[in-house]
Formats: sequence, structure tokens, C-alpha cells
Amino acid sequence: MERLSTTTMLPDTFQGTRDDIAGQIGLIWQQTKAPLIVPLLKLLVVVCLVMSLMLFMERVYMGIVIVFIKLFGRKPEKSYKCESMRDDLELGHSAYPIVLVQIPMYNEKEVYQLSIGAACGLSWPSDRIIIQVLDDSTDPAIKELVELECQRWASKGINIKYEIRDNRNGYKAGALKEGMKHSYVKLCDYVAIFDADFQPEPDFLWRTIPFLVHNPEIALVQARWKFVNADECLMTRMQEMSLDYHFTVEQEVGSATYNFFGFNGTAGVWRISAINEAGGWKDRTTVEDMDLAVRASLKGWKFVYVGDIKVKNELPSTFKAFRYQQHRWSCGPANLFRKMAMEIVRNKRVSLWKKLYVIYSFFFVRKVIAHTVTFFFYCVVLPATVLVPEVEVPKWGSVYIPSIITLLNAVGTPRSFHLLMFWILFENVMSLHRTKATLIGLLEAGRVNEWVVTEKLGDALKMKSGAKAPRKPRFRVGERLHLLELGVGAYLFFCGCYDLNFGKNRYFIYLFLQSFAFFIAGVGYVGTFVPNS
Repeated sequence: MERLSTTTMLPDTFQGTRDDIAGQIGLIWQQTKAPLIVPLLKLLVVVCLVMSLMLFMERVYMGIVIVFIKLFGRKPEKSYKCESMRDDLELGHSAYPIVLVQIPMYNEKEVYQLSIGAACGLSWPSDRIIIQVLDDSTDPAIKELVELECQRWASKGINIKYEIRDNRNGYKAGALKEGMKHSYVKLCDYVAIFDADFQPEPDFLWRTIPFLVHNPEIALVQARWKFVNADECLMTRMQEMSLDYHFTVEQEVGSATYNFFGFNGTAGVWRISAINEAGGWKDRTTVEDMDLAVRASLKGWKFVYVGDIKVKNELPSTFKAFRYQQHRWSCGPANLFRKMAMEIVRNKRVSLWKKLYVIYSFFFVRKVIAHTVTFFFYCVVLPATVLVPEVEVPKWGSVYIPSIITLLNAVGTPRSFHLLMFWILFENVMSLHRTKATLIGLLEAGRVNEWVVTEKLGDALKMKSGAKAPRKPRFRVGERLHLLELGVGAYLFFCGCYDLNFGKNRYFIYLFLQSFAFFIAGVGYVGTFVPNS
């Protein structure tokens, strides 16, 4: 009987202990809420609203410029001399500049034939073009395949060079730098660069080189990317929406206003003398392309973006590959901003307005503010106001401004307008990774120089050959759990439950949807559902 009585008493003891802990937590919360939590949260709301306004004004400014460009037809062809090049009866082919085509690659088994074949198919006088394959592959079998492919094209009369090195120092920047050291490069005037999954059209050089030949102040001609696997899954559709805005708005505005934008690292043609004057390729960050572009711009060189020229390429179709890519694309610019901010300020060759544009608009707002405000405001601060009803977020800051920014981002891809809600949730999840990478870049923390080559699956090659790809599962489980995403998802879910049961029912639908998106990312699921166009 004694034993039974003791057993029945245990649950009550546990209940009492649990009530005591909950009471203590509640007491601490009430004591710290008014003097500490409320003022701190109000300050964070103000900071986030200021950042939102900065991003909003940047988006509206670019929108106005784009409308002006479209209304008045300010195309590069009208702003610069770009007549087609013609044969000279006396000089013959020697009237054409010698063009170097660089293809850096690393273990690109799925796409090496695609890129080499497209480069060798470029239309240009055969004695005035050199194809240079820069193979950093560590897999001997893949190296052999790439070398054999180069030999196959060489046997057809193509001037193609297969170049390797003993190490991967500097990654892509190191490979490009080594490639420029070869003696035959000294004969070249321009260099076109294509990543291993890019397929330029045969007339690519005929459409880009005239800008450089007829306008000696131009250093770079950048073409637009065209995604061959955008319809593969929902994730690739989301990527297409973000990148289409980048090309149709950001690159276009930079080219039309200040003749400056970030080189995309591929699908562009450089004047070799401009590269040399700017100091060549540097591997101090993971965005060697942007680094070179900023340095060349500070030397007074101009850039031209030609959106009508499109180069086919492949989007990352796995969440793992996309995460690594976004880490590099977010960490690198932030780290470059840290390294070059004072150099830009001290520069005497460019105007004050261009300095302001590069530092404030290009770097600070687009590469730092855009990532941090998306995560901290919409995934941390806004949900926290549900738990602290004393803190109010004005409707213009929580609804109107983000809605307008979202609509302005959607103009680049009208066909995906019906997927806007998915895009919002997807971008908010990715803002966690981008914010983390941005902070790593600004602080030069551990993973600041991490370079993981984006996995390519060769979807473009499969489409081209007409081979039917095996049916993929609808969902794929990741290799490991991502605790950060799961933690943020749990926080948002808790805030949603609190808002539904004890709050003002302002944000609970958004919080539940966003928490679900974070949970999906946390367990490593990647939806391969293909939406209707």
C-alpha cells in the first residue's frame, strides 16, 4: 500500500515542479519585458523599417529607370557604335581581332562536351580565334575525357588548347590567371569567358565584339543568361524569377546609368588590356568576377549589358547545390565590400555620383541590406511582435512596402506571377543562408573563402540529344538535418500558435506557411514538382 501511494504521488510531484519552472519563466518574462524587451524590440522595428525603406527606394528608383529605358528605347545599339564587321579586301582576316575563348572547368563530366562543342561552334575566322580549356579536374578519368574531346576538335582544324595545372590555388580566378600567362594569349585582343554549362549561340562573337572594336572606352560586354532547365522543378522556377529580375532590371539599370554592373563571371567578353590595367584576376574573394569589374570601373572603363544576346545555361536543380552557390554569391560580395570600400572612396578617376552608386546602391543596399532585412524583419522581428503586443509595426511597413517590393521583383518573369507566394516563402528561407553568408563575408569568418563548384546535371545536353530523362521522385530527402532551419521554423510556428490563440490574429497564416517552408528546408526536402507555365 505504501508503495502504491508513493507511485501515485510521483505525477503530482512532477506536475508541481513543472508548474514552478513555468511560473519562474513567466515571472522573469514579466520582469524583463517592460524595461528591456519592449524598448529593444521597438528599436529593432525602427531599424528594420529604415532598411525596408532603403530597399524600397532602391527598387522604385530602378523601376523608374527601366520604364524610362523602355519608353525611350535606350538600347546599347543606339548608345554605342556597333556596326557589323566586314571583310577587308586588302587585309583579309587580319582585319579581325584575335579572340581568346576561355572555358574553366572542374570535374565537369556531365557538361564538358556541351561547353567545348558550343565554343568550337562559334562563328569567327578560324585563324583569329583560340579556344582555351582550363581543366582543374582532380578526377583522372574526367581529365582524360576532356583532353580527348579537345583532341577531337583539334583534329577538325579548331585551334583549341588544353591547359592544366598542378594545383587548384585560387580556384576559378587562379585558373583564369594562369590561362592568361601563356605566350599565345599575347596575340589576343579580347577574351570571352564561358562556364562549363554555358552554350553560346554561333553568332555570339559577331554580336559582342563590335561594341569593343568601335568603342575603345568599353572594357566588358555582358550577355544575359537563358535557363534551359527553368521548368524542371518548383525550385528552378523560383531561381528563374530572382535571376530574371537581376538581368532585366539590375544589370540594365547599371549599364544605362553609370556604365557599371557586376560581371556575372561568364557569358561576357573582356578587353584584355582592361583586365591587365585593372591588375588581372585576384583570388582574394569568392567573387573574382565582381572584384575585377569593380577594379576596372575604378580605372575609368565602361561596361555594356546587352540583354538581347542570351546564352543558354543550367540552374542548380538540387537544394544542396543551390545552398552552396548562394553562400558563395552572398559571402563574396560582402567580403569584397569590406576590402574595397575605402579604395572606392579614395579613388580620384570616377565621379562622386558613381562612387555613391557603387558603395551605397550596388554594395550596401543590394548585397547587404537586401539579405539582412528580409531575414531579420520578416523571420525574426515581425514574428516577435506577436509575443509582445505592446510593439506595433505600422501597416505600411508590414504589408504595403513588402508587397510593392515583391511585385517589382516579379516583373522580370510574368509567366511565373501565379507562383509569387511560393517565391516569397522560398526567398525568406534562403535569406537565412544569405544573411549568414553576408555576415561571414563582412566579418571574414571561417567559411569566407569556401568554394564549392555548383553541381551540374547536364540537363541541357539531355534536352539537346532528345534523350528521355528517368522520372525523378516528387520529393528527395537531404543528406542531413539542418538544425538552423528547423530552429527558425519552430520559432515561427510557436509565434503563429501564440498569435492564433492569444494574439490579435494578424500574422498567423503567414507564420504557419513560413514555418512549414523552413521545416521543408530543414529536413532537406527538395520538391521536384513541375508547375504549369
